[in-house]
Amino acid sequence: MPTFFSANDTYPLRRLIKYWLIAIVSLLTIGFVVFQARFLITGPQIILRDLPQGPQNSRQITIIGDAYNISHLWLNDRPIYTDTKGRFEEAIVLENGYTIATLRAQDRYGRTTKVNAPLVYMPASTIK
Repeated sequence: MPTFFSANDTYPLRRLIKYWLIAIVSLLTIGFVVFQARFLITGPQIILRDLPQGPQNSRQITIIGDAYNISHLWLNDRPIYTDTKGRFEEAIVLENGYTIATLRAQDRYGRTTKVNAPLVYMPASTIK
């Protein structure tokens, strides 16, 4: 019957510590790989901040937000750019009435996501 320690093993504690260290390093490596894989799993993300609500009486507004896990970002099919932290700030000119601003992002694997922001422009003379 094989045993973990042989009778002539002079350093059984050292062998036990070596096996435990190998197991711990392996588990930490696997945990790190799974943790970093979250970017592959979630895909591109767009988060809008400070989006104006309700009718606007200013023709030009600024769309502010964050984009994560992206390689390309478009606002109404026009490329826009983020800073190193993934933040973007882009001005858009509203047409009279109802406008939809469409943000589309793509990651390096070709997966896309889209966010639509409905906006309404009413000149100050028509708001009562």
